[in-house]
Amino acid sequence: MQPSLAASGEFFITYLSKRLPRLEGEKALDNFRALELKSRRCCKPVILEGYPSRVRAILLCTLLFFGVALLGQSAQTEKTFNQGAEALRNGRLDEAAERFSQLTVLAPGFAEAYFNLGLVRLQQRDFHSAILALQKSVNLKPRLRGANLFLGIAKYRNEDYLDAQTALKRELEIAPSNPDVLMWLGVVQLARGENSSAVVSLDKAAKLNPDNVDILYHRGRAHMLVSKESYEQMYKVDPKSWRVHQVLSQSFTEADRLDDAIKECTEAIRSKPDEPGLHEQLADIYWKQNQLEQAETEFENELKVDPQSTSSMYKLAVVSLERSKPAVAAELLKQVVQRSPGSSAEAYYQLGRAQAQLAENEAAIGNFKLAIKQSQQPDTETVRQSYYQLAQLYRRAQHLEESRQALESFLRLKQQADANEELKLQDKLKRAAQPAAR
Repeated sequence: MQPSLAASGEFFITYLSKRLPRLEGEKALDNFRALELKSRRCCKPVILEGYPSRVRAILLCTLLFFGVALLGQSAQTEKTFNQGAEALRNGRLDEAAERFSQLTVLAPGFAEAYFNLGLVRLQQRDFHSAILALQKSVNLKPRLRGANLFLGIAKYRNEDYLDAQTALKRELEIAPSNPDVLMWLGVVQLARGENSSAVVSLDKAAKLNPDNVDILYHRGRAHMLVSKESYEQMYKVDPKSWRVHQVLSQSFTEADRLDDAIKECTEAIRSKPDEPGLHEQLADIYWKQNQLEQAETEFENELKVDPQSTSSMYKLAVVSLERSKPAVAAELLKQVVQRSPGSSAEAYYQLGRAQAQLAENEAAIGNFKLAIKQSQQPDTETVRQSYYQLAQLYRRAQHLEESRQALESFLRLKQQADANEELKLQDKLKRAAQPAAR
């Protein structure tokens, strides 16, 4: 799936807006006015007034590309540049293209003129003309930041993937820590079927910009394709391998075809009964089906294969507790928290539940308090239920004030959780209604 042209336009704007530090609000205007003092003839501040900050940001970047370089050029060159910049600012792309084309004639050695013309042509979807202009800018100034990036994008749009990759790699030599360059390199590598290389590029991009949804999308797709390739090759090499059954079981589980998942996992175990993880995988499926007895058996089998499996020990404890075996659950959970004193809040909560059922009230109170303390977030279901359990235990022990405080905490957190759920529901309904409104 190729990135949309609308997304490219957004990327174009975003990329330009990053070219000037702190390019928002009055900071942006201050930066520009400082530049204006150095090149008053070239950059006229009047053209910035009365326009949205996002549009001013685009123009500021364009002026930054050209302003200093135009010092000493002819008055006609300056006039043509300002006309092109104003047309670009107002979204008049045809006029902007005409002015920047004239600028390349007036100043044929001015690389930035060809760069800006290439950007306009890219927005016009005239990829061939964009490539010609951007290639000229690169020829004139090989290390002009952004030129190889947009040349790579234009070549990608023109389905010239090999040359696109070459251009993007040149840009990466200039700006090795630019996540946009890495993302587009990954996109091009995906188009060329180089999925493993794309994973490397997109992983680096995600590390540099972890909240960029475009990067995250392409990264997830790259990993998915590599996984698909790996599984296909595995099936080709040995279609009867137990690993094939394991993968099929995982796939069926994700598709909620749990009976098929159990069948494939059972086949894997039949071929490899002592493989760590297989019995736990089967137990998880049984647990998902609420077949607790079978789940309990498979967790026990997993611990026979791998006695150090803390996850299986914890899961077996919870299933045992659900099957009214608090003594078994408590013993297992004590081992879990002993192995890892910093265990999750859930482990302490479940241990508290088991001890409460065994009437070990003081121990249970201590573990419910630990569950609250160990929680990574102050408002989770585990925290809320821990306060509720504390309220019940304190009341049994006639500690009425402590019971009241715990119950108040439970009710407060529950009200907050209910309010948050209501907001999420309203937001979901609002977003669902928007297409119909349009």
